[in-house]
Amino acid sequence: MKKKLLFLGFILCQFLSFSQEDAWIYLTDKENVSFALQNPQTILTQQSIDRKNAHGITIDERDVPVNEAYITQLKQQSGITVLAKSKWFNAIHVRGDEADINALSDLSFVSSIDFADNSLNSESRVDQNFNKHNNEETLVNFNYGTTTNQVEMIGVDDLHFADYTGTGIIIAVLDSGFPNVNTMEAFQRLRDNGNLLNGYDFVNRTSDVYAYTANSHGTRVLSTMAAFVQDDYVGTAPDASYYLFRTEDAATENPVEESYWVEAAERADSLGVHIINSSLGYTTYDNPNYSYTPEDINGETAFITRGANIANEKGILVVTSAGNSGNGSWQIVGAPADAAGVLSIGAVNADGLYASFSSRGNATQPTQKPDVVARGASAVVVTEANTIVGNSGTSFSSPIMAGGIASLWQALPNATAEEIKQYVRMSASQFTTPDFFLGYGIPNLQLALEIGLSLQEEEILEINVFPNPVKDVLHIKMPSESENTTILLFDVLGNRVLEKALLSTDEIINMSNMASGLYILQIKSNVESKTIKLIKS
Repeated sequence: MKKKLLFLGFILCQFLSFSQEDAWIYLTDKENVSFALQNPQTILTQQSIDRKNAHGITIDERDVPVNEAYITQLKQQSGITVLAKSKWFNAIHVRGDEADINALSDLSFVSSIDFADNSLNSESRVDQNFNKHNNEETLVNFNYGTTTNQVEMIGVDDLHFADYTGTGIIIAVLDSGFPNVNTMEAFQRLRDNGNLLNGYDFVNRTSDVYAYTANSHGTRVLSTMAAFVQDDYVGTAPDASYYLFRTEDAATENPVEESYWVEAAERADSLGVHIINSSLGYTTYDNPNYSYTPEDINGETAFITRGANIANEKGILVVTSAGNSGNGSWQIVGAPADAAGVLSIGAVNADGLYASFSSRGNATQPTQKPDVVARGASAVVVTEANTIVGNSGTSFSSPIMAGGIASLWQALPNATAEEIKQYVRMSASQFTTPDFFLGYGIPNLQLALEIGLSLQEEEILEINVFPNPVKDVLHIKMPSESENTTILLFDVLGNRVLEKALLSTDEIINMSNMASGLYILQIKSNVESKTIKLIKS
């Protein structure tokens, strides 16, 4: 929220601000690419290399840093201020007069220039916008206290009880400010366990990410995942590890914030982060020339959206808030929630009903948006003053879900980010009938774990059972014919509901008349017996 100044001073400030332009300068090449790719430890941490190798993610030229000599030369150009850089795009975010920025095209290493003000470009641009947040209002046996509803709603309490609390999963939180996280009692458990991995303030270019920045949004977002107050408050991933990156300047709305975001995502990737939570969204800017139109929220236009998709390609599971525009004229999700590669989270109330402020999807997005929902209306958070309060916004449904996913991923360590996202969607309350309000609905992360285990069992046994979940017709494919093989199907109470001889390598079972729920599929032969969990939707 902006502070109101004397009217004349405000107008002068706006005039001075808009007299300069923001632009992305795309560069022609990078240095020492072959050496870097042959020696990836020179550009990435071992944690990052191991994560990529484990999930078949290729280390490519995008992982090589921007040529610092080019940045130095850009800084030396008349009227140019360098604000951010992106190795994934091999681009530099600059600010300056239009003429001075255009003059950069004379530099031999400049490939192209993309102004944030699309009217200054000869071709269509790539850009962004942000949506501020609605405000206040062993076996593990946690007393969840005030967080009981938002934890149990998505089934993460069952994961916690089985000792899946996010251990070993690294989450990067990209937000606007994290004051007092390094001293607050609610994060004492996090610090004592060595799981607060510090971070960086990309706005002020300082490692002091805990300084007060007139905005504590990031502290509250982090609390929904990481805070722990005995018998009163438990986040959805209290034992995950966290990097904190400030990318949002809450006092203004400017395209450079998208560049900060991409730069932070690149840093997260190099550090081996598994999950990014981003409770940020971009639609319109202080300078209206930079603003998006609803048609631009198409999964491929915004700089931050394209960056989020690259993060996904790099094997990071990006979780982002859908936005808080449901009650306004904008209504639909912002960027990067429109990205096909991210998991976009809408909001419901304590009863699991659609929260009217939650941004919606539409046919413009390339994939179903939002993907799923979690508690966002009067969600329970911890403030920078270590006080438990209710806050509303998809800013909080997103990290509640991100923490839950961290706990799920701990239970399924061999799954890829894409597989985890699909298990979450498949477990949701309206998976077969998604809409633009709740997406696939409210996930049940315990069910997502069962789905994941079931599908992994199929791969190990070389038995292809699909689709799972199944609505009507189930296919069972065996690698070869086997004599005296029988299919047995049991419901969750252990009652046998089907027994059938397997007569071919591609058997079809009609399940259209069976009740929805969890079933156990057993395939028995003379020499072995295999069991698979099956979901009937």
